Amino acid sequence: MAHSPPRSDRSPIQQLQMVADLLDTPALARLYAHILQHGPVTVSEMVDEIDIPQGTAYDYVQNLETAGLVEKTREQRPYEYDAESIALTLSTDGETQTITPALIAAVACRDENKDVDVYIERHGLDGLAVALEYAYEYVDGTVNHRIAARELDLSPLEAEIILQALEPVATEYADAVA
Repeated sequence: MAHSPPRSDRSPIQQLQMVADLLDTPALARLYAHILQHGPVTVSEMVDEIDIPQGTAYDYVQNLETAGLVEKTREQRPYEYDAESIALTLSTDGETQTITPALIAAVACRDENKDVDVYIERHGLDGLAVALEYAYEYVDGTVNHRIAARELDLSPLEAEIILQALEPVATEYADAVA
Protein backbone atom coordinates (compact mmCIF):
# COMPACT_ATOMS: atom_id res chain seq x y z
CA MET A 1 0.00 0.00 0.00
CA ALA A 2 1.18 3.47 -0.74
CA HIS A 3 0.36 6.84 0.72
CA SER A 4 1.03 9.69 -1.65
CA PRO A 5 1.43 13.38 -0.85
CA PRO A 6 -2.02 14.94 -0.39
CA ARG A 7 -1.59 18.13 -2.40
CA SER A 8 -0.60 16.59 -5.74
CA ASP A 9 -3.15 15.90 -8.45
CA ARG A 10 -0.98 13.14 -9.99
CA SER A 11 -1.90 9.51 -9.66
CA PRO A 12 -0.29 7.55 -6.84
CA ILE A 13 1.20 5.08 -9.32
CA GLN A 14 2.81 7.91 -11.32
CA GLN A 15 4.30 9.28 -8.10
CA LEU A 16 5.39 5.79 -7.01
CA GLN A 17 7.27 5.38 -10.31
CA MET A 18 9.03 8.71 -9.78
CA VAL A 19 9.95 7.82 -6.19
CA ALA A 20 11.37 4.52 -7.48
CA ASP A 21 13.42 6.53 -9.98
CA LEU A 22 14.63 8.81 -7.15
CA LEU A 23 15.82 5.79 -5.18
CA ASP A 24 17.52 4.31 -8.24
CA THR A 25 19.18 7.46 -9.64
CA PRO A 26 21.49 9.29 -7.21
CA ALA A 27 21.80 12.39 -9.45
CA LEU A 28 18.00 12.70 -9.65
CA ALA A 29 17.80 12.20 -5.87
CA ARG A 30 20.46 14.89 -5.38
CA LEU A 31 18.49 17.34 -7.55
CA TYR A 32 15.21 16.64 -5.72
CA ALA A 33 16.89 16.97 -2.30
CA HIS A 34 18.47 20.26 -3.38
CA ILE A 35 15.16 21.72 -4.54
CA LEU A 36 13.45 20.59 -1.34
CA GLN A 37 16.14 22.09 0.90
CA HIS A 38 16.83 25.31 -1.05
CA GLY A 39 13.71 25.98 -3.13
CA PRO A 40 12.44 27.90 -4.84
CA VAL A 41 15.48 27.70 -7.13
CA THR A 42 16.16 28.02 -10.85
CA VAL A 43 17.67 25.24 -12.94
CA SER A 44 20.83 27.36 -13.41
CA GLU A 45 21.24 27.62 -9.64
CA MET A 46 20.83 23.84 -9.35
CA VAL A 47 23.42 23.19 -12.07
CA ASP A 48 25.89 25.46 -10.29
CA GLU A 49 25.31 23.92 -6.87
CA ILE A 50 25.07 20.19 -7.52
CA ASP A 51 27.40 19.60 -10.47
CA ILE A 52 24.93 18.12 -12.92
CA PRO A 53 24.80 18.76 -16.70
CA GLN A 54 22.28 21.45 -17.64
CA GLY A 55 20.36 19.26 -20.10
CA THR A 56 20.06 16.50 -17.51
CA ALA A 57 18.87 19.00 -14.91
CA TYR A 58 16.11 20.28 -17.23
CA ASP A 59 15.03 16.71 -18.00
CA TYR A 60 14.98 15.74 -14.32
CA VAL A 61 13.03 18.87 -13.31
CA GLN A 62 10.50 18.21 -16.09
CA ASN A 63 10.05 14.60 -14.92
CA LEU A 64 9.66 15.66 -11.29
CA GLU A 65 7.16 18.36 -12.31
CA THR A 66 5.16 15.88 -14.40
CA ALA A 67 4.99 13.53 -11.42
CA GLY A 68 3.82 16.38 -9.18
CA LEU A 69 6.86 16.28 -6.88
CA VAL A 70 8.15 19.67 -8.09
CA GLU A 71 6.17 22.72 -9.06
CA LYS A 72 6.94 25.98 -10.80
CA THR A 73 6.69 28.88 -8.38
CA ARG A 74 7.51 31.55 -10.95
CA GLU A 75 5.70 31.60 -14.29
CA GLN A 76 8.25 33.69 -16.19
CA ARG A 77 11.87 33.00 -17.09
CA PRO A 78 13.97 32.08 -15.32
CA TYR A 79 11.49 29.63 -13.84
CA GLU A 80 11.83 28.79 -10.18
CA TYR A 81 10.90 25.43 -8.72
CA ASP A 82 9.98 24.18 -5.30
CA ALA A 83 9.58 20.57 -4.19
CA GLU A 84 6.83 18.76 -2.38
CA SER A 85 7.96 16.73 0.61
CA ILE A 86 7.51 13.00 0.07
CA ALA A 87 6.05 10.66 2.66
CA LEU A 88 5.42 7.35 0.97
CA THR A 89 4.69 4.41 3.23
CA LEU A 90 4.89 0.92 1.79
CA SER A 91 3.67 -2.23 3.53
CA THR A 92 4.31 -5.80 2.44
CA ASP A 93 3.81 -8.97 4.43
CA GLY A 94 3.56 -7.15 7.73
CA GLU A 95 6.66 -4.99 7.19
CA THR A 96 6.35 -1.26 6.72
CA GLN A 97 8.87 1.23 5.41
CA THR A 98 8.46 4.95 4.83
CA ILE A 99 10.31 6.72 2.07
CA THR A 100 11.17 10.19 3.31
CA PRO A 101 13.11 13.13 1.90
CA ALA A 102 15.97 12.15 4.25
CA LEU A 103 16.15 8.66 2.73
CA ILE A 104 16.24 10.21 -0.73
CA ALA A 105 19.00 12.58 0.44
CA ALA A 106 20.92 9.56 1.76
CA VAL A 107 20.59 7.87 -1.64
CA ALA A 108 21.77 11.13 -3.23
CA CYS A 109 25.06 10.70 -1.31
CA ARG A 110 25.69 7.40 -3.07
CA ASP A 111 27.75 8.82 -5.96
CA GLU A 112 29.86 11.06 -3.75
CA ASN A 113 30.28 8.83 -0.69
CA LYS A 114 31.44 5.31 -1.50
CA ASP A 115 30.68 4.17 2.06
CA VAL A 116 26.97 4.80 1.39
CA ASP A 117 27.25 3.04 -1.97
CA VAL A 118 28.91 -0.03 -0.43
CA TYR A 119 26.35 -0.12 2.38
CA ILE A 120 23.45 -0.08 -0.11
CA GLU A 121 25.14 -2.85 -2.12
CA ARG A 122 25.46 -4.99 1.01
CA HIS A 123 22.22 -4.19 2.84
CA GLY A 124 19.86 -2.70 0.25
CA LEU A 125 17.70 0.40 0.55
CA ASP A 126 15.76 -1.13 3.47
CA GLY A 127 19.05 -1.50 5.33
CA LEU A 128 19.96 2.11 4.53
CA ALA A 129 16.58 3.30 5.84
CA VAL A 130 17.15 1.46 9.14
CA ALA A 131 20.72 2.75 9.41
CA LEU A 132 19.40 6.28 8.86
CA GLU A 133 17.09 5.87 11.86
CA TYR A 134 20.13 4.99 13.98
CA ALA A 135 22.03 7.92 12.46
CA TYR A 136 19.43 10.31 13.94
CA GLU A 137 20.03 8.80 17.37
CA TYR A 138 23.80 8.82 16.78
CA VAL A 139 23.64 12.55 16.02
CA ASP A 140 21.62 13.37 19.13
CA GLY A 141 23.93 11.22 21.26
CA THR A 142 21.46 8.56 22.40
CA VAL A 143 23.14 5.75 20.42
CA ASN A 144 26.80 5.00 19.79
CA HIS A 145 28.30 2.86 17.05
CA ARG A 146 28.52 -0.23 19.29
CA ILE A 147 24.80 -0.16 20.08
CA ALA A 148 23.97 0.42 16.42
CA ALA A 149 26.31 -2.44 15.46
CA ARG A 150 24.52 -4.80 17.84
CA GLU A 151 21.04 -3.73 16.71
CA LEU A 152 21.89 -3.74 12.99
CA ASP A 153 23.93 -6.96 13.22
CA LEU A 154 27.04 -5.25 11.87
CA SER A 155 30.65 -5.11 12.97
CA PRO A 156 31.39 -2.04 15.12
CA LEU A 157 33.64 -0.73 12.33
CA GLU A 158 30.94 -1.02 9.66
CA ALA A 159 28.41 0.63 11.99
CA GLU A 160 30.79 3.50 12.71
CA ILE A 161 31.48 3.97 8.99
CA ILE A 162 27.82 4.13 7.95
CA LEU A 163 26.80 6.30 10.92
CA GLN A 164 29.53 8.79 10.05
CA ALA A 165 28.57 8.67 6.37
CA LEU A 166 24.91 9.38 7.21
CA GLU A 167 25.65 11.97 9.91
CA PRO A 168 25.35 14.99 7.55
CA VAL A 169 21.95 13.78 6.28
CA ALA A 170 20.70 13.01 9.80
CA THR A 171 21.84 16.44 10.98
CA GLU A 172 20.21 18.22 8.02
CA TYR A 173 16.88 16.40 8.40
CA ALA A 174 16.77 16.10 12.21
CA ASP A 175 14.07 18.77 12.47
CA ALA A 176 11.83 16.83 10.07
CA VAL A 177 11.99 13.78 12.36
CA ALA A 178 11.50 15.61 15.66
